[in-house]
Amino acid sequence: MASRASVLLTYLLLLVPPIVVSTFYLLVSFPTPPHRLPAPVFPGLSSLPPDSRARDIYPEDWLDDGYYADLPMGRTRYWLVGPESGSKVVLIHGLSVPAFVWEPLIPQLTAAGNRVLVYDLYGRGYSDAPAAGVVYDPHLYVTQLALLLQHVGWQRTRIVGYSMGGAITAAFVATFPRLVEDDIVLIASAGLVESSDLPRTAKVMSSPIVQLLTANPIIKAYLRRLAASRSSPSSESAGVNTLAELVRLQSAHLPGFNRAVSSSLRSGPVRGMSWAFESEGWRGRRVLVVHGTQDNTVPSAHAARIRGLIVEAGASTNSTSSSLSSASPTSSSTSTTRKWSWFASASDSSSSLEREPSARVEVEMIPGAGHALTWTHADEVGALVCRFLGGDGV
Repeated sequence: MASRASVLLTYLLLLVPPIVVSTFYLLVSFPTPPHRLPAPVFPGLSSLPPDSRARDIYPEDWLDDGYYADLPMGRTRYWLVGPESGSKVVLIHGLSVPAFVWEPLIPQLTAAGNRVLVYDLYGRGYSDAPAAGVVYDPHLYVTQLALLLQHVGWQRTRIVGYSMGGAITAAFVATFPRLVEDDIVLIASAGLVESSDLPRTAKVMSSPIVQLLTANPIIKAYLRRLAASRSSPSSESAGVNTLAELVRLQSAHLPGFNRAVSSSLRSGPVRGMSWAFESEGWRGRRVLVVHGTQDNTVPSAHAARIRGLIVEAGASTNSTSSSLSSASPTSSSTSTTRKWSWFASASDSSSSLEREPSARVEVEMIPGAGHALTWTHADEVGALVCRFLGGDGV
């Protein structure tokens, strides 16, 4: 027994020191430099066969001069059209229909001399859908646009946002005011939607459990058959039917689309965006709010609410500035210059003193128009937008 114990002790004395040393080394050793790995993404419509129905409705070259920008969270598909010397304007689409929603308005904008940048948001159309637990919140969309503007070399631009794109516009103004020109257009803008405004179907379909179920191969195959056979109500116009079909095809064939829409509804810029419309970034800007009187997706009353928030933000800034100037008149000039220079162009800081604190907001209601007014009332909407961007109006 004694000899056996001595043998075990010998083995322990031989094994323990290297184990301790190895463990200590693993704990304190510096890791190797990380390798840059591409962000995990789901591909967009370019992954489908060229003769697929989705790409037939929405071809990759539906506009000339289309490109891809390799951004950190995935590729973004964009198009640049119109005269290169024209006034810059970027178009931001909504929750489910990609950049194709702008198709009827783009010829009007380019004919008016505008240089138009239009792109697919992450998870829609030809842009990648970031995966691996990425939340489709306002920060994701704002960063996508900021990086895209840097990619194309635009220092400042005017913005036209539709539906959820209007809320993204508001978040962009609040986050990067120095990248935005004075003229901003919000068409059927979301951002103030309440949970009670959302249909029960949207709430159910956006739940994580349903999203997990729809990832099942059997259910996905069923959705594809449904998308291929289902027809829209005959009361809708042919154009709206086309948009609705494109949404169904994306849902059925793009692995990242449903998650992008679901996450945007739950955590994205569809709801709870009053902070963006109340931002000081709106000070001194010209804003056109366009809404349909028969919009059942974003209630038409939201147009007045958005106007009120933007105007009140400027009014409260006025009150604060007046109080500060009356409290310390000798330092008011220096204080004003410092506060306003944040909103001025880096190349023209002197213009900050000339900016009016209050935003000028014009609201135009389109009689009889629903949510898809960029298609159903394209002539009216296009005329309003071109007039406004041309300098007429507020």
